[in-house]
Amino acid sequence: MKKLMIAIAIAIAVTASSAQATEEYENKQITCLAQNIYFEARSSSFADQVAVADVVMNRVEHISYPNTICGVVRQGYKKGRRDCQFSWYCDGKSDNIPNKQSNDAWWDAVDIASDMYFNGTWRGITEGATNYHASYVKPAWRKKLILVGSIGEHIFYRQR
Repeated sequence: MKKLMIAIAIAIAVTASSAQATEEYENKQITCLAQNIYFEARSSSFADQVAVADVVMNRVEHISYPNTICGVVRQGYKKGRRDCQFSWYCDGKSDNIPNKQSNDAWWDAVDIASDMYFNGTWRGITEGATNYHASYVKPAWRKKLILVGSIGEHIFYRQR
């Protein structure tokens, strides 16, 4: 009986530890997605913010990109270089969210990220886009992709 009790206690501890690890992982992924929404589109429309999040999720599912949200958001970082997929991550500026507790733009980004992560809400708004850029720039890479369209301040593309 004592062995059975020990086995049950171990199983409960492992399950609790696994659940905590899962929750920590999910929180980290949602934070990475929210940061990307915040830094890429916080002053843009709701639809644009959702579209930016959709691109990250499309990349997670695409073979050419990392398979986690944080991996996608942080892709290309090399100390001292600016090869990041999302410019805010390598721009040398602080990635701290100002006045986080009372910052409505931050909490809007967290809400979008959570809905996208847990519920798939708004998935597909970019029709499979894996790339975007601000409307005021014209990167050379855009010519190698298929134009999907524009939403807010961004122009969206998908792989050929």
